[in-house]
Amino acid sequence: LQAYHSSLMDPDTKLIGNMALLPIRSQFKGPAPRETKDTDIVDEAIYYFKANVFFKNYEIKVNYRPPHLAKYTCVYVCVCVYIYIFFFQCNSKSQGEKEMYTLGITNFPIPGEPGFPLNAIYAKPANKQEDEVMRAYLQQLRQETGLRLCEKVFDPQNDKPSKVRPSSCLLNW
Repeated sequence: LQAYHSSLMDPDTKLIGNMALLPIRSQFKGPAPRETKDTDIVDEAIYYFKANVFFKNYEIKVNYRPPHLAKYTCVYVCVCVYIYIFFFQCNSKSQGEKEMYTLGITNFPIPGEPGFPLNAIYAKPANKQEDEVMRAYLQQLRQETGLRLCEKVFDPQNDKPSKVRPSSCLLNW
């Protein structure tokens, strides 16, 4: 079995290190190009999260950039779901959105720094300018992912998490 890879790579996509700066439909300010299609990398990562999270190993295609970003987003969704939404038991969507926003802007490592979970896959930014663009892009990606995840997790009718246990929530998306 293979993990699900993104299909959103455009030949003109800008790269920072070996990370593709893919377009995002985002409410947040950042360097991501504006997405005009119905689906972007955040939608894909959340949609394929359930399938990808069960893979122990991923085949990373050498010249194929989007899975790198999808894998980072998958790791970030794990952090959001398990730690913030379920362990802290956010009682409402607005509380969940606040927690996700805080997590999105909290200082986080980027490729090449200690603590970055996928250093074996990502190349370190080449200079200070690339470092700043990558950090801003990942922050924008994290903020948008957290916001959209709240849309999936919280029931719009009662403003509560839609499932009690994380595994139930993941398996029923």
